[in-house]
Amino acid sequence: RYPVRDPFFMMIRRSLNTFMNAFTASDWTAYPFASQNRKDFNNLLDVYLDAVFFARLDELDFAQEGHRIEFENAEDPASPLVFKGVVFNEMKGAMSSPVSALWQALTHHLYPTTTYHYNSGGEPEAIPELSYENLKRFYQTHYHPSNAVFMTYGDIAAREHQARFEAAALSRFDAAPIVIAVPDETRFDAPRAAEERYALDESEGVDDRCHIVVSWLLGRNTDSMDLLRAHLLSSVLLDNGACPLRQALETTDLGSAPSPLCGLEDSNREMTFVCGVEGSRAERTDAVLDLVLTVLEEVAEKGIAQDRVEAALHQLELHQREISGDGFPYGLQLLLEGLPAAVHRGDPVALLNLDASLARLRTEIEDPAFIKRLVREWLLDNRHRVVLTMSPDTGLSRRKEQAEAERLAALKTEMSAARRDDLVDSARRLAERQATEDDPELLPKVTLQDIPADIRIPKGASRRVGAMPARVYVQPTNGLLYCELVVDLPQIADELLAAAPAYATCLTEVGCGARDYLETQAWQDAVSGGIDAAGTVRGDVADEQRVKGHFVLAAKALARNHAPLAELMRETFTSPRFDETGRIREVIAKERARAEQSVTGSGHRLAMIAACSAMSPQAALTHRLEGLSGIRDLKALDDGLDDGAAIAALAERFDALHRLILAAPRQLVVVGEEQHNAAMLEALAQGWPEAGARGSQQDFSLPPTRERAAQLWLTSTQVNFCAKAYPTVPAQHADAPALAVLGGFLRNGFLHRAIREQGGAYGGGAGHDTDVAAFRFFSYRDPRLAETLADFDRSVDWLLEGKHAWRQVEEAILGVIGAIDKPGSPAGEAKRAFHDALYGRTPEWRRRFRARVLEVTLEDLRRVGETYLRPDAASVAVITSERVCQQVGDLGLGVFRL
Repeated sequence: RYPVRDPFFMMIRRSLNTFMNAFTASDWTAYPFASQNRKDFNNLLDVYLDAVFFARLDELDFAQEGHRIEFENAEDPASPLVFKGVVFNEMKGAMSSPVSALWQALTHHLYPTTTYHYNSGGEPEAIPELSYENLKRFYQTHYHPSNAVFMTYGDIAAREHQARFEAAALSRFDAAPIVIAVPDETRFDAPRAAEERYALDESEGVDDRCHIVVSWLLGRNTDSMDLLRAHLLSSVLLDNGACPLRQALETTDLGSAPSPLCGLEDSNREMTFVCGVEGSRAERTDAVLDLVLTVLEEVAEKGIAQDRVEAALHQLELHQREISGDGFPYGLQLLLEGLPAAVHRGDPVALLNLDASLARLRTEIEDPAFIKRLVREWLLDNRHRVVLTMSPDTGLSRRKEQAEAERLAALKTEMSAARRDDLVDSARRLAERQATEDDPELLPKVTLQDIPADIRIPKGASRRVGAMPARVYVQPTNGLLYCELVVDLPQIADELLAAAPAYATCLTEVGCGARDYLETQAWQDAVSGGIDAAGTVRGDVADEQRVKGHFVLAAKALARNHAPLAELMRETFTSPRFDETGRIREVIAKERARAEQSVTGSGHRLAMIAACSAMSPQAALTHRLEGLSGIRDLKALDDGLDDGAAIAALAERFDALHRLILAAPRQLVVVGEEQHNAAMLEALAQGWPEAGARGSQQDFSLPPTRERAAQLWLTSTQVNFCAKAYPTVPAQHADAPALAVLGGFLRNGFLHRAIREQGGAYGGGAGHDTDVAAFRFFSYRDPRLAETLADFDRSVDWLLEGKHAWRQVEEAILGVIGAIDKPGSPAGEAKRAFHDALYGRTPEWRRRFRARVLEVTLEDLRRVGETYLRPDAASVAVITSERVCQQVGDLGLGVFRL
């Protein structure tokens, strides 16, 4: 019904969706979407049904999105052959992550006979083996309604949905006799050991870079009781430093930190429990296994303290009750929680309505032998166990590149003249197809007239809690309370500012008051749903060179725990145990591992931060503390903490920073249901030390900066991340709405085609950051580098010189309004309203900005493009590998190494 080559990305532009995507897992592929507008929802439903069940699957689209071979110069058969394709490059990027490689290697050995044995995204070396005919056969078999699950959430009646399913798709099919199912894995007769390798850049040391993990195959994820028991077992063993297995892995000298895979993986039909360490050596494998088994034996003999088991059950109950949805729509979260059971022919409703199962589990844990029995039966006596040692290999990337080059050279040697001509012709036809613009009016759409007149922004009420001001929001939180302590940041010396991220992380990880960190973490689990600390700094709405900063301590709890939650927050804030230097050492090592892992997953964000790093004080600080520079400094900090004096000096800086924050003005934010908020406020009124009055200190500030950056960062990666940034204007400037719309306009009209379709990157786009007053281009998991930077420039030429329709402006406006109107969780929307207002983005300001977005014209876009996107003003940052850096030569960028 919709004969366009790209219905998905075209509909993103013609919709007010709050979510559109497609997810591929090991045993299912899902096509989720969400909208708050009924017309828009039905438009998306019609297009999704048509695309899923009646896909055209053009061979040229397979070549673009999957893989193909082309000559390096597409028109010159004398040039070398190369592999291209969006998924091919995306998986090269995904498998550049050691943790992704570790997980794939683990499932390869733990599931020897079922689908989980294979990398569902495709190993880059294997992707070129997939043929177009394979794809069509798979589609015809698996994409039949008899093999489909439909799940909906919202206020539209199921009967209405089902009528549309029937009319648009199901009535066109007969039932298929095929039953597609994942069988149980063949169980091991005895535990197994395996060794694998992952690629590490040659410039990095390989000592203490091994991952050693121990894993067990458990029961099915379709059994709600077994699922809850497995989560409870994982929680009491691993949730925090007070748990026996986590404590052993955090404090052992056998590795630098617990493995990021530690915990329960319940997405596969049969669940997996994993524990282990990273930052180890291959010869320590037996010792790591012995450590794990010794801890489990002790638990099987002595059990777990009853209060710890009850705290773990409390966490399960809290998760069950919480209405989330800030990063991902709540309804879709529920659907995805029920999806594994639905796919594997279980009962998805039972996995969502867990009250009866939780009540049964509460009875089971009264038996002191309950945890002992689970550990014995599910782990110690379970022969389906794998211990995997994954070691770094500095030559692996080079060997893979050489093997790929030899493979392509052999293909070219064997290639007939006719086949070479076919490749040239196929490349030409694909380029023509990519350059063809389909008629968007073949697709349904919403227009500016369908946009709601207003947005809902929660309103708070001002209160006093003892000496502190408070802002209270009444929201439907399903029996949870959320509380934040918000402190005005004072001026901070540079040495202390450098320690701020580590300070915030350690604050809630060390002990407090008379409790050590083990007792404190047990207390946190028993009374709260988590407590976190962070600093925030944002530019002024009228001048990005003026910044304000705040320290935020945030926690949540079931309403019945309001009094202990207040005590926990007060103790955490007033009496942290920075004397626990051993614990600080463990936390820093863990943070280093997390930061290093973020590069291949969030490289585009880090590249954009680097590109903007000299444009404003906030941008410079973000790059220094959270960006690539911050990751490099964190690695250096961790390397230097083997000296006890260095840890003591760091703890002294934490203490000095904390004294400044203790003395600063502060206020509270409380979010909950009306019947619970008063009790929370009353509990919070007790025992806080006196804080400084407003105006009694020098407010936080940073030196102004408005310069260009030119940075090339080297790390272990098979793909690139590119960013280019231009200085613009802050949020209150009259041009800010047009710059916001310009990002979507350039992405929709030029960048998507040039960066993804033609360039082969997994993603790319542009957007305006009003906090730092910068317009930023980016690409994600990109096989190109210099060419992509040139495409950013070409998009500006296209804006200024091309002929454009009002429809393209309208589509970009819809995208901005959709992002502005996107709902969050009840608590998240309230907290956003408070923090936005704290930095000048009041509800009135937000509504004015939204109204100005709706007034943007094509002339506005051309004007701001010509004004701000000037070549002489551009800053550039890229993340790449040593090999690519040598190939591209001098780009005029300073070279930095992570």
